[in-house]
Amino acid sequence: MLPLRLAALASSMVLLGASTPTLSANDAQVTIDNFTFSPSKVTVPAGTRVVWINRDDIPHTVVENGDRRVLKSEPLDTGDSFSFVFSSPGTYSYFCSIHPRMQGTVVVE
Repeated sequence: MLPLRLAALASSMVLLGASTPTLSANDAQVTIDNFTFSPSKVTVPAGTRVVWINRDDIPHTVVENGDRRVLKSEPLDTGDSFSFVFSSPGTYSYFCSIHPRMQGTVVVE
């Protein structure tokens, strides 16, 4: 059974689909383009939604490093997006499981 914290994190994942999501002023955005997450590091307060948008012409994923792997998207085609609400402070390193050299970090304060 997942601890409540991990279950809450898992329930905050959303695959947004092929259209560009509506971003609020409180959201952070990471663009995927040219085999790069940009910015590669974002720092946000707890409770922030981070949205990844694939602008590259091939699929990519967003997968948390380590054993937790709570943060995990399906493959994102061009124009697809994925969002995750980070409710707990910590450092979350992630990568593209298709292209593991692509890496990024979300620091939640």
